[in-house]
Amino acid sequence: MKQKIAIISPVPNMIESVIENSMIRKAVTNGILDIHIVNPRDFSKGSYQQIDDTPFGGGPGMVMMAEPLFKAIDFVIDKFCGEDGMRILYPSPQGALWTQSDAEETMDIEKIVIICGHYKGVDQRVIDKYVTHEYSMGDFVLSCGEIPALMIVDSIVRLLPGVLNDINSSKTDTFSSGLLDSPHYTQPREIRGMNVPEVLLSGNHERIRSWKKKVQIETTKLKRPDIWKKYLNNKSE
Repeated sequence: MKQKIAIISPVPNMIESVIENSMIRKAVTNGILDIHIVNPRDFSKGSYQQIDDTPFGGGPGMVMMAEPLFKAIDFVIDKFCGEDGMRILYPSPQGALWTQSDAEETMDIEKIVIICGHYKGVDQRVIDKYVTHEYSMGDFVLSCGEIPALMIVDSIVRLLPGVLNDINSSKTDTFSSGLLDSPHYTQPREIRGMNVPEVLLSGNHERIRSWKKKVQIETTKLKRPDIWKKYLNNKSE
């Protein structure tokens, strides 16, 4: 299955720059992924290509208008992927927290559209009519939707077979195993009085696996007790 992802963004250059310097480009080059960037300004009225306006009811800030986004989404449906099985994502503070489990589940979705919000967000009617899933990157505010959109895309695409040189590498990443990853070391063996742990030089793979798991547990308990609690709950189910 070739995955199709469309990103609706008024600043396509930002998206294109990341694509050209990430694993996403490799996925496209290898024929694993089709990715399209659609600018809602191309569907706006007037010489200024306006896509935002003041909100009804007053209040500070501007809101992305419904009509250019409606037309951009319709264009994606008609020209890019069709509506059947399509999932439309909107990064939003009111969405569920995006997790590794979501990335693993979404990698099996063939058609994905991501709407990048700006200003105070988008006209609620866009969400009501089209959006199937809202996701948050955390309890903080970003200045644009391109950053969370790219985070979502990268976390999905790196899991697609043929993107990473060693797909098994992704299975040992933090969150994939339910624990934080163990520390990593490379050459030289000693630098500024700091040495590589002796067990990693032993050549005893069973000892190394045991050491890594022990450190994963200790690190997760210490640094992310929330993940440790979730790990224990999953183990008991």
